[in-house]
Amino acid sequence: MAAPSAVARDPWSFIVVRDAETRAKLADGLLYAKMARDSPVVIVPCGHRDRAHEGAKTDSYMVQDLSAATQNILLAAAALGLGAVWTGVYPNEANVAVCRDVLGIPEDVTPFAAIPIGVPAKPAQPRTRRTGCGADKVHMAKW
Repeated sequence: MAAPSAVARDPWSFIVVRDAETRAKLADGLLYAKMARDSPVVIVPCGHRDRAHEGAKTDSYMVQDLSAATQNILLAAAALGLGAVWTGVYPNEANVAVCRDVLGIPEDVTPFAAIPIGVPAKPAQPRTRRTGCGADKVHMAKW
């Protein structure tokens, strides 16, 4: 994993789900991951609070570290011509519980996201976010 992490603690593990039955359980249980059923693979990044910088005090660095790792997976998939989507798991307690149950994740590990990956049904055109990045979002030198 080439993602940065606070103090190089790398507080992550990844579950690679290829089994159709398991993907279907994730699709049925997770709020925004219905496409997991039809994706050939789902990657679930998980965080270890005890490994994260200042993990005993807060999970904010773990969340930042896992966000960077998740973004790298999305970028790598796009570079390979694959489609991928970041579906949130943490901090939604119901989604965390689904992942724990379906994937056997221990209590001291936090499932962070579910990333269904596959070949897009049709090529996607490059686009920017709907809200853009105008002058109201970028400030030079100070607010």
